[in-house]
Parts: sequence; structure tokens; C-alpha cells
Amino acid sequence: MRNIEQIYINGEFVTPHGSERFDLINPATATLAGQVRLADERDAERAVAAAKAAFPAWSASDKATRLAALQRMHDAMAARHDELLEAVIAEYGAPAARSAWMARYPAEVIAQAIEALESFEFTTRAGTATVQMTPLGVAALITPWNSDAGFICGKLAAALAAGCTAVIKPSEMSALQTQIVTEALHEAGLSPGVFNIVTGRGETVGNALSCHPDVAKISFTGSTQTGKAILRNAADNFTRVTLELGGKSPTIILDDADLARAIPLAVQAGFMNSGQACVAGTRILVPLSRKAECEAALAQAVSAVKSGDPRDPHSEIGPMVSEKQWLRVQDYIRRGQEEGARLLAGGEGRPAGTRDGWFVRPTLFTDVHNRMTIAREEIFGPVLSVIAYHDEAEAIAIANDTAYGLSALVLGGERAWAVAQQIEAGRVLVNTLTHEPRAPFGGFKHSGIGREMGSWGIGTFMEPKSLLR
Repeated sequence: MRNIEQIYINGEFVTPHGSERFDLINPATATLAGQVRLADERDAERAVAAAKAAFPAWSASDKATRLAALQRMHDAMAARHDELLEAVIAEYGAPAARSAWMARYPAEVIAQAIEALESFEFTTRAGTATVQMTPLGVAALITPWNSDAGFICGKLAAALAAGCTAVIKPSEMSALQTQIVTEALHEAGLSPGVFNIVTGRGETVGNALSCHPDVAKISFTGSTQTGKAILRNAADNFTRVTLELGGKSPTIILDDADLARAIPLAVQAGFMNSGQACVAGTRILVPLSRKAECEAALAQAVSAVKSGDPRDPHSEIGPMVSEKQWLRVQDYIRRGQEEGARLLAGGEGRPAGTRDGWFVRPTLFTDVHNRMTIAREEIFGPVLSVIAYHDEAEAIAIANDTAYGLSALVLGGERAWAVAQQIEAGRVLVNTLTHEPRAPFGGFKHSGIGREMGSWGIGTFMEPKSLLR
């Protein structure tokens, strides 16, 4: 069992003022994996003060200095791959394919920031004006539990590339991963105060950061409900915000789709990260003329998906992150049946062969309409809904009939591209699940404000200043 007793402020590992201990539970066994001492509001204050003191020097640094720092961060994270992989499995329960990606991604996302910074133009011309991109100041980076190390490194790399200093508030549920990231970033040798990491609860540390007058920028990934609270807090100080929030993403299977290709992509889109992904394509829209065919193919594919021990190489879905999340998913499965949806695969309870841990049966509903709870609310688990449509116009209308707009997938022939352009989402994939790190990522409507990744991710930590003479 690992006990974590320190946070990171002003270039040092320090004992937090906060004294609460939080248990870290292995979700695959429901046993204690470790314990972390949580920071509190006073620790958040100390971290902001350190970042504020470091800002003048860091904001004045040149591109070469920032690139060198990012390269050291990349190398340090890459060196901790194996240790991070073990933490991801033990603490989060990601199965083999996902955990391997989660261990690689922190170094990869820093490399992507390096590439974006190399071509970033800090000074441009607009008519007779010189426009300078100016770093905002101290950035509060608040990250979720479903890809802890990747979110920390991605947000931090973009903030530092822009010339901001940072205070990171990671999820308390991911403290083992956070500790490895913190140690690696410390080894990268950045100046004291340039980055600070304070693990604590959202209602204490997160709230203190989002209300703080010395925080100039907040970048948050998490639930829409929490994003709204952050936005309200930020308003008093006109703090700039980037919010990447929830989703209820549609996967549209067009009537000319090749189901041999489309069905595997639809299932992968819905079950990515064990369904604990804001971009998961959990609403599968199928043409009424091919409904029975799609149902049969989807049921067969979902029934073949193995949910179980993340250390088993055959497992495609791992446990839910916590008992609370497991109970939430079970409740949605019950509500789906109560509201009249028909089960094609899965259902309540644990999968065969599992006893302990927070494992969920991969579940597929059909006869779902867009007013049902399972079609409206983000479940954050491996639960998919089949919704039938009459024609292409209705498919687009159903896809857009949601409070969210983060991601979408269109599967079909020549018309797929035209359909994709009519979907209200920040990212629309056509016959692929490929990720493009140079492209902006973020949501429409209740899925967020602003964009991350690429040059957009760096620019969101800056304001343009126009100079004329």
C-alpha cells in the first residue's frame, strides 16, 4: 500500500496544511491500494502565491527556453512509463490496450505541445498594428480521474508554452498517478513556482482556485455541473476559462453503411475507456429500414466484449473507477428498462467470472427514443442505446437534439461527409476513430467553452495585444 503525504509547491515536496486522508481503492478488487493526504484552501493559497511570484520571469522567457523545458518534461515522463502503467492499472483499472495508451500519452501530449510551440507565432501584423500574444498569468489546471496523467501533462505543457505559470489540482482519486507525474516533472528541473501540484477535493482546493483573484485562467475538464460552478466563480474576477465538459455523443449509421466496418467502430466508440469517456458514442442511430440487421450485429458484437480483470489481456472493459460510479451505472440500466427500452445484451449486475471489484456488464438497449433518460444523460459507463430514424434529416435532428455537443461519429458512404457538416459538435469523425492532436478539441453547448490541443491550446492561455505607432 502506498501512502502519499506531500504536495508540490514552489519547487519542493511539502507537507500540506490539510490533514484529511483519502483512501485509494483498487477498482478491480475493491481493496485498499493506498492513501493520500489532501491539500486544503491554505495550500491552494500558497501554491497560487508561488506561481504568481514565478510568473514575471517565466513569462519573459524566450521560445528556446520554453522548448528546452518541455523537452526535459517529455524525457522525464517517458522514463516513467512502466511505473505509470502499473499505477494506471492498480488505481484506475484500465484494461491492457487502454492502460498502455494512458502510460504513453503524457509524454506524447508534451511532444505535441513542443511541435505546436515551434510554429507558434507570438507576434503578427494586422494592417498597421503589431499584435502580440501575451500570457495571461497564473493558470489553474483542474483535471479529472479518467485520464489523470495525460490531462495534467497536456494542460501544463500548453500553459507553459504560452508563458503562464500553473497550479494543478488533480483528482484525489488519481493520487498514485499524480505522484509519479509530480516526481517526473520535478526531475525536469523547471524553476521553482513555475508549476505547483495540490491534490485536494474540488469543493475545497478547486473552489479556492476558481474564486482566487490572482488566478487569471482556469482550464477544467470534468462534469458539466462542476463546470457551471467554476464559470459562476470565475465571473466575479473575469477569470478566463476553458471548460471541456460532458457529452452524449451520437454515432450515426447511414443506410448505405457497410456494417462489417461500421459495427466494430460503433462499439469501440461507445466502449472506449470502459465507457468512462466524455466523447463516448453512446447513442447509436440506425436507419429504420435496417434496424433489425443493425440490432443483430450490435448485439453480437457487444455480447462478445469481455468485461473483467484489467490484467487479463482479453479484457476490453475494466471496472468502473469506484463503487459510486458502479452504482450510478446500475441505476441507469434499471431506469432504461423501467422507461421501456429493450435489452439486447448485458443488464444489471456483474459480468460472469467476476466477484469483487466494480465490473459492469457491457449493455445494449434498443427501442430507445430521444426523450428517455438513458438517451439524455451522460452515464459514463459501458451502456449503449440504439435509436431508430426514418430518414437522414431525422437522423441529424436526433443527433443534435441534446444539451451536449462534444463529439460525433458518422458511418456510411459518400453522403457521410455532408451529414457530418450538419452535426452540432466540436469534433465529428467520419468512418474513423483517429485522433488528430493538431486540431482544436472542445465542445458546443453544455459540452464546454474554448478549445484545447495544437496552437489553439496554447492560444487559450494568452490574450492578443495590439500595438500601433
